[in-house]
Amino acid sequence: MNVITKKIELGDGRSITIETGKLAKQADGSVVVRMGNTMLLATVVSAQEAGADVDFMPLSVDYREKYAAAGRFPGSFFRREMRQSDYEVLISRLVDRALRPLFPDDYHADTFVSVTLISGEADVVPDALAGLAASAALAVSDIPFGGPISEVRVARIDGNFVINPSYSDLQRADLDLMVGATYDNILMVEGEMKEVSEDVMIEAIKTAHEAIKGHCQVQMELAKELGITKRTYCHEQNDDALRQRVHDFCYDRAYTVAKSKLPKKERGAAFANILEEFWGTIPEEERPALKMMVNRYYHAVEKEAMRRMILDDKVRLDGRATDEIRPIWCEVDYLPGAHGSAIFTRGETQSLTTVTLGTKSDEKMVDEVLYQGTEQFLLHYNFPPFATGEARPTRGPGRREIGHGNLAHRALKGVIPLGAECPYAIRVVSDILESNGSSSMATVCAGTLALMDAGIQIRKPVSGIAMGLISDSTNRRFAVLSDILGDEDHLGDMDFKVTGTKDGITATQMDIKVDGLPYEVLAQALEQAKRGRMHILGKMLEVIDKPRPELKPNAPRSEQMTVPRDMIGAIIGPGGKIIQEMQRETGAQINIEEIGDHGEVWIYATSKESLDAAKAKIRGIVAMPEVGEIYQGKVKSIMPFGAFVEILPGRDGLLHVSEIDWKRVENVEEYLKVGDTVEVKLIEIDPKTNKLRLSRKVLIPKPEGKK
Repeated sequence: MNVITKKIELGDGRSITIETGKLAKQADGSVVVRMGNTMLLATVVSAQEAGADVDFMPLSVDYREKYAAAGRFPGSFFRREMRQSDYEVLISRLVDRALRPLFPDDYHADTFVSVTLISGEADVVPDALAGLAASAALAVSDIPFGGPISEVRVARIDGNFVINPSYSDLQRADLDLMVGATYDNILMVEGEMKEVSEDVMIEAIKTAHEAIKGHCQVQMELAKELGITKRTYCHEQNDDALRQRVHDFCYDRAYTVAKSKLPKKERGAAFANILEEFWGTIPEEERPALKMMVNRYYHAVEKEAMRRMILDDKVRLDGRATDEIRPIWCEVDYLPGAHGSAIFTRGETQSLTTVTLGTKSDEKMVDEVLYQGTEQFLLHYNFPPFATGEARPTRGPGRREIGHGNLAHRALKGVIPLGAECPYAIRVVSDILESNGSSSMATVCAGTLALMDAGIQIRKPVSGIAMGLISDSTNRRFAVLSDILGDEDHLGDMDFKVTGTKDGITATQMDIKVDGLPYEVLAQALEQAKRGRMHILGKMLEVIDKPRPELKPNAPRSEQMTVPRDMIGAIIGPGGKIIQEMQRETGAQINIEEIGDHGEVWIYATSKESLDAAKAKIRGIVAMPEVGEIYQGKVKSIMPFGAFVEILPGRDGLLHVSEIDWKRVENVEEYLKVGDTVEVKLIEIDPKTNKLRLSRKVLIPKPEGKK
């Protein structure tokens, strides 16, 4: 074996090692990246030839975590790893977004990147190492790639920026960003913040990039030491004369359509007609062989026309100025059956969002390799095909839906009262009904409105905006675009989403598609985004400016009670018998959890009567019997020597035959039957056995002459 190991020092006593030559040697490239006891195996394999009908980069990035890495069995029925969790999907997307722009434009071979957690340490967060591992595997392979890259997490903890912090330290952070970059340029940023300023965010990105430069240098040294030579390939056919014909015929027509200010569907049809007209100039028998080239050349023409129009004429596809926001209209309380609802429409993008409140049992159970727990706040994003006028069936959520939903979740979770402040599980669902750019930001805005409509006392409203960039590096010109359309995203150089309150940023996601983004351009984009967010927020607050003071009538009511820890068993009862009986009799749902030296009881009900009934029963259980108190008891059983009477839930006392009446009682059943309600007084609690002695006769007038 020719095993080579390189080390990256983090400067605080921690280090990352990259090892190659030991595992998975039949892959085109493989490495093991290690930090502490956390180890990731990354492999990459690329086909030697591209498919005949493929004119794009078919890249697949998969991140997986093995339960054995943490010494655990999978929780699935089959006791084996199944489909990717949402967390694994999100990490796969982070790596994909950094790698994809760096493959050559004319490289079209199927390429598979796999990153697997093979050993896990509880306090080391593995997602920050996945991008480095994937890039290192590409660096030691012969696959053409414009890297290396790396990804790091940067967090601000106690006012200081920390690279790849531990999980425990991360809990104190007010900024948590994942940054992907080459040695020279930022590629990707994603993360969440607690209302930080634009300046702080830029400083965090700069700090991350400095760390990434060291990672890239080590990978370059590793590739040089191995003597890596990249493979030759030919995946595209080109014809310069045909390229010029397409440009000459189509460009002016495309420019005219781009400036026409047509709506999305009509504009798309007009662009398609230009291509159709060009095909009319090609003999029919030649068309099949030229199809891929002509489509590729025409796409370049359409892209050039739109970009030149923006840079030269300062006009966008829909006629707006570069910093202008599309028309907005909003509505709340649209769905009477939901606990909260809102419509947010901006231009041709529309979200119908609902809020549902549930109990603690509705919280999402999380069973990941290195984390187990529950999530109280859920946000789901759905993007049906009809939102863009596509005629195809609706499928389950894919990577895009999971990624967009996660961004909106991060944007909102910091302003939602959770834990002890809010007793409810909260589910926000955004259904995108129309889409022409920035549907994830429409989800953030609609989510804020729906939460306020539901009566959830959010700390501050949040709005979001997607920014774009059109640049001309040759002439050093650029235009930052506010509230981008779908075509401006597709044909532009940047997709930069920013969410926040009036006081700061709460979440961000940025993808850069060009080499080199000067920090002054980033600063301008953030400042322009702030103005756009404030405009959008103002439009939202015209509809509802603060959370409703009360929940909707159909929303569940709740109340929390604290009980002694030793009374938890009495409330639950053997096999859950008592708590189930209380729920059946009152119609309320009762959850109980042991926390420290006490128990927390949450009661959920749809009416005040139901809530009060459940509270009374629980208070009855936890109430301590007091000598001298009078109780309305229920006869549970009859014995020759007396009756056992339940005076509090789960607490029986003996009503001895001598305490039933002043007269001598020969047959208990002449006085009492099982199920009878009887008024009794607690006359003694045995200090040794804690048994209760009851009396009925002391509550009955004493007969005259009776001693």
